[in-house]
Amino acid sequence: MQVDAVVLDIDGVLVDVADSYRRAIIESIDRVCGKTVDREAIQSFKNAGGFNNDWDLTYAAALYVLARREGLRMEVDAFTDAIADGGGGLSAAKEVVADLPSVSQARVRDQWDTERLHEVFQTLYLGTELYHELEGGEPAFDAPGFIHDEPVIVDPDTVADLTERFDVGVLTGRPAAEADIALDRVGLEVPTEHRFTMDDWEEGKPHPRALVTLAERFGADRVAFAGDTLDDVKTARNADAADETRVYYGIGVLTGGLRGAAGREAFSAVPADAVVADVNGLVDLLS
Repeated sequence: MQVDAVVLDIDGVLVDVADSYRRAIIESIDRVCGKTVDREAIQSFKNAGGFNNDWDLTYAAALYVLARREGLRMEVDAFTDAIADGGGGLSAAKEVVADLPSVSQARVRDQWDTERLHEVFQTLYLGTELYHELEGGEPAFDAPGFIHDEPVIVDPDTVADLTERFDVGVLTGRPAAEADIALDRVGLEVPTEHRFTMDDWEEGKPHPRALVTLAERFGADRVAFAGDTLDDVKTARNADAADETRVYYGIGVLTGGLRGAAGREAFSAVPADAVVADVNGLVDLLS
């Protein structure tokens, strides 16, 4: 696959977030709602689309837990399928819950505290010290911070190879400060103008604007975007459709929630242009 530029997602690609972001989703909902979802449910929400922002996924999964308590008769897969049918994301999740009787909806709204969920999530993820530094206030409680439990996936040799041969950018749903922490950890230096974080655009994946903008800034003709979710590959597909002057390749990486044969099949259905076991496979794939 011949390219001029490589754009990378962070979570599930450069670092493993199973015991950080995804754990924070599960435990935040449990602390606030008294019941939670499992890891398989989180992946179902991801597959539904529109959940590039893990805060939104937390709010949507909490909404599901509360709606089930108030009489929603849907298993999580049916709920996330309905979200996908509604276009994905938090707004679609709210539309699904809107099918409850009005009294039940009111009880769900009364219990659905997104500000509290956000505060607890950031406390669990960042920990006390980083919460003070990045959030500028008092955390919900003392915590060590799951952010310190993110094993590095990308090898130093891979970072060196990709940055030597290609322009390298980053497209992530992380806030900028949290993206900086991850990039420092993996030893990847990316100038501000070559990255898009949660703070840089409102649309989120799979909207193509950020990827097309990075391609323009690189002056690239052929761009590969590697990510661990279906929305990552759809971002490349959408960019390829929106920008007739360039070619965009979507590459699925099997180190996030999609793994093994089932993950490869899910990526191929989008379709992905290629699927690799991990980001280090880009070294041999790209030329």
